Amino acid sequence: MKKTTIIIIAILAIVVIWAISAYNSMVTQEEEVSKAWGDVETTYQRRADLIPNLVNTVKGYAKHESGTLEEVTAARAKATQMNISVDELTEENIRKYQQTMNEMNSALSRLLAISENYPDLKASENFSELQAQIEGTENRINEARKRYNTAVKEYNITVRRFPGNIVAGIFGFEKKGEFRASEGAENAPRVSFE
Repeated sequence: MKKTTIIIIAILAIVVIWAISAYNSMVTQEEEVSKAWGDVETTYQRRADLIPNLVNTVKGYAKHESGTLEEVTAARAKATQMNISVDELTEENIRKYQQTMNEMNSALSRLLAISENYPDLKASENFSELQAQIEGTENRINEARKRYNTAVKEYNITVRRFPGNIVAGIFGFEKKGEFRASEGAENAPRVSFE
């Protein structure tokens, strides 16, 4: 009977050690997702912080483009108000966040397109520098989103794969949402020189 008790205790110890290891792995991966999400938000915030400078630079040259300037300002305000905590990273919330950021991107694109009508604005050193910073920030956003998606993929695999999904279910680890391509991204943009 002592041998059976020792075997049962050994098996239970192995199961407990495995469960602790699985739990700690999920916590580590969830923290990686959290860090990657923070990087995404920080990069979007960097873009939002550049917009007032860009708007003010354009205002000096394009006074009658106030509608576009107001759109950019409103889109920036809406984007900076949208916050998603790490616990709320569902597919639905990511889609809403992405839609809000796409609205800001669209307004920003219209603002940058205005420069074509104002040669003095295009020649402005401030405008050129801001435009370069925004282009660099767009690249950073893309990279931050890729890193986020990689962290989410690894985390989601861990919490969905058996037998880790048992530990995930017990401790409330849930699948996180990924960034997806925007609706209509499969279509090439229309370029017109009218």
